[in-house]
Amino acid sequence: MAVRMTVTESGIVMATQTAPRVLIDPFGRTVDYIRVSVTDRCDFRCVYCMAEEMTFLPKSELLSLEELEQVCRKFMAMGTRKIRLTGGEPLVRRNIMQLIRNLGAEVKSGNLDELTITTNGSQLHKMADELVDAGVKRLNISIDTLDPDRFRSITRWGDLDNVLAGLEAAKKAGLAIKLNAVALKGVNEHELADMIGWAGAQGFDMTIIEVMPMGDIGNENRVDQYLPLSQVRADLSKRFTLIDSDYQTPGPARYVTVAETGKRLGFITPLTHNFCESCNRVRVTCTGQLYMCLGQDDNADLSSALRNGGETGLEEAIVEAIGRKPKGHDFVISRRASAASVSRHMNVTGG
Repeated sequence: MAVRMTVTESGIVMATQTAPRVLIDPFGRTVDYIRVSVTDRCDFRCVYCMAEEMTFLPKSELLSLEELEQVCRKFMAMGTRKIRLTGGEPLVRRNIMQLIRNLGAEVKSGNLDELTITTNGSQLHKMADELVDAGVKRLNISIDTLDPDRFRSITRWGDLDNVLAGLEAAKKAGLAIKLNAVALKGVNEHELADMIGWAGAQGFDMTIIEVMPMGDIGNENRVDQYLPLSQVRADLSKRFTLIDSDYQTPGPARYVTVAETGKRLGFITPLTHNFCESCNRVRVTCTGQLYMCLGQDDNADLSSALRNGGETGLEEAIVEAIGRKPKGHDFVISRRASAASVSRHMNVTGG
């Protein structure tokens, strides 16, 4: 709750609680979930995400951790109940635990429902216990294969054993884990069923994601990578009993229960069946750009608003931006439309 200070005619200062301002977009959707990319840097170079030779933002252009926290707190004051930290790889940002601890304290106090992190798992072997202590209860961990050579080929720089050690550390620390796997035609499509079985045996839920046409990925071709999840689901149904579920999260996945494992399996389908009708999310980059839609380039500059206009300027910029949130995205993958649907890479805003 926000607090409003007023002075009576007799000079007495009165503090009254006011309901937080709620963000509602032009289509009547309440925006109560923000994804904050704390860095564009990553220690992997996944073939569907970025080119191998990347030029990252100068550190001088990034919002400080204190400024990122100010932005998060302003959204919380305007009704945000869930925050997800993304990247890049969020856990490689220097002193990131400062931000995680401060936001985690808001979960512990009840001011925030959930603080979650999407990570590639490379840092978890040394950070899992600290994340739990800070108030994080759940992680999304990106892993597209359990084959060491294929893992190296997809991530270019990653080490599967290190990630698996991180998964084990997170599991032992008590973190709830959901695996995210991008379906890649001709790369991991024949392994997805085995991954689901392995994830179930480990007690992990899993989500499969279609390739998203975001940013130049160098010599790779997303048309060749693209695998419709309608086809994936049909193939999985030959091995598993997939039971439709009404389970929902604030994210875009549609879930089934895998009868053989008892765990959930999600499908994120930005191309074959978009998830825009229930979108309650916006994304903030590490430079303070607010993107109202993952699949659109329109954005608002919260950095300038905060630095030049303070708390009031920041609030005004957020309200104005939410008023421009579009109905949906325009992702397309085809031979005739070979360019990315949006120019920025996935590491700028996260998934």
